[in-house]
Amino acid sequence: MPEPGPDRGRVRLRRAGPDDAPLLRDLERAANLVALAHVFPPAEHPFPDEAVEQRWVAALREPAVVAWVADGDRGEPVGFVAHDDTWVRQVAVRPEAWGAGLGSALLDRAVAGVRAGGGVPRLWCLRRNERALGLYARRGWRPTGTEREAVYAPHPVEVELVLAGSGA
Repeated sequence: MPEPGPDRGRVRLRRAGPDDAPLLRDLERAANLVALAHVFPPAEHPFPDEAVEQRWVAALREPAVVAWVADGDRGEPVGFVAHDDTWVRQVAVRPEAWGAGLGSALLDRAVAGVRAGGGVPRLWCLRRNERALGLYARRGWRPTGTEREAVYAPHPVEVELVLAGSGA
């Protein structure tokens, strides 16, 4: 199904499979190195390539996890989203594709998937990820008041968000 793309054109969504773990890792790295450099300075906290790839290998084996890759006009991957029946697990868009609506389209895809599974859409976001928190707030997500420590050093705080009006 076509969705808004990085040049306001179109992208194609395809379901990610087990062989896409390295691709998802690379897309995640590309987004994080720009969006989260103030939280995870690369010189002090290099991107954990191996751990992230192994996380994707495990996630893509879970029957409840659905991941979508957004391929641009030239077939190049520009973003992804993953969810299960309750959680939007992750959404990431390459920095060069920011501002074109792709993050919102991917988020909508995940929300529809969570709702189709009977869940109330929830997600975790780093408290210092202002760009993502702004997107989520504009899209109706609200903090639940629950926080936790992130897995990766320096272990910043993550906040739980729920989609307003979802019965939570």
